[in-house]
Amino acid sequence: MDSINLLRRLILLTFATFILTPCWGQYERFVHKVDFQDYYKNANYDESRVPEYSLPDPLLCLDGTRVTTVAEWENHRRPELVSLLETYMYGHAPAPDGGFRWEVVKTDSEYRDGKAIRRDVILHLTAEGPDVPLCIVVPKMDNLGEKHPAFFGLSFFENDSIWHSPWAGLSWQPDTLLAHGYGLVTFRYTDAELDRADDHFRSSILHKHFYQKGQSSPLPDEWAAVGCWAWTISRAMDYLENDDLVDASRVALLGHSRLGKAVLWAGAIDQRFRVVIPVNSGCCGAALSRRCYGETVECVNEFSYQWFCGNFRQFSHREDEMPFDQHEVIALIAPRPVYIASAEDDQWADPHGEFLGAKGAELVYALYGLSGIVNDEGQAQTEMPPVDAPATVGTIGYHYRKGPHAVLPYDWKQFISFADKYLK
Repeated sequence: MDSINLLRRLILLTFATFILTPCWGQYERFVHKVDFQDYYKNANYDESRVPEYSLPDPLLCLDGTRVTTVAEWENHRRPELVSLLETYMYGHAPAPDGGFRWEVVKTDSEYRDGKAIRRDVILHLTAEGPDVPLCIVVPKMDNLGEKHPAFFGLSFFENDSIWHSPWAGLSWQPDTLLAHGYGLVTFRYTDAELDRADDHFRSSILHKHFYQKGQSSPLPDEWAAVGCWAWTISRAMDYLENDDLVDASRVALLGHSRLGKAVLWAGAIDQRFRVVIPVNSGCCGAALSRRCYGETVECVNEFSYQWFCGNFRQFSHREDEMPFDQHEVIALIAPRPVYIASAEDDQWADPHGEFLGAKGAELVYALYGLSGIVNDEGQAQTEMPPVDAPATVGTIGYHYRKGPHAVLPYDWKQFISFADKYLK
């Protein structure tokens, strides 16, 4: 570790010791003594109770200068935002080392009665593990050797469940994808990194591999679970760039709920993904944190503090002091297309806040001469669209459908239609 990085980490560690340690004790007590359902009951679902707020301007640099060109955005403001988000929310992630490698374990060219090709790959994330099974399924075409566009979906379940998900709320629709000429790439997120708020960092193989000598937990600005999942998504893309079934330049990255939070960050920092689709991602996903509606920063920090770095815990009930908000994470995806999906019965994820998060990113898309959310007539969609009236014309797509917190066939219809414009 060089002296500059060491000094930076020592300063942050001092900050954590004197400022965040009392908060950590509060979180530990809260996790073990409060029923999670209480938070659902006490969450704000009243728009009149949303506090007044002003959003950080994604084009205003820390030194007060304003971005007016793509070059200024890409060379100055964008790296500045990434650094802020890494330091205070997602944590800094290490570069992969020589222990990372992959192994193709099986290719079945007669999968699904000869209609598809399936390939199983093991991603060895480090020399010690974890070893992540990656599943690739593509349509079997007459033109052998042709690479396919694909949806890369982070999954809650093992790879064999993509055809019959144990949870009805996540339907992969693989037959529909194959029929439209798309492949499906997936891995179970917990194969890469745990998702527990108890002994998470003590049990994490991935964290242990990158700890410095004597270290037993992440420093306040080091990656947590969401950062690990995003990092593993990028390692899978490293493999896909060497695969002969999937065209790595035509991949849409999709995740639902907490995995929507992960793919939003992965898509923001890894510009190899052509389209990014966070579904019902809510607070710390596409929804604006400053709205304090449904799930809040406090909810995340109290019950799922393993998701984000230690520095993020200072922002419970202090969202207006965050030097960023989620519209700026969405903006980092520009100029690539992004599609944000919300559901009427999923007020916990704040559909209105997800729409406003997308609207807040439009300033950056405009730098590239690209439209944001627009209606079928090509006019700016200034108000949240009605239920089941998707806005798919612009570079930022959005829909607000009937139904629950889930990924449903209706969602896939919109995703495929949107992806067709960019991946076909």
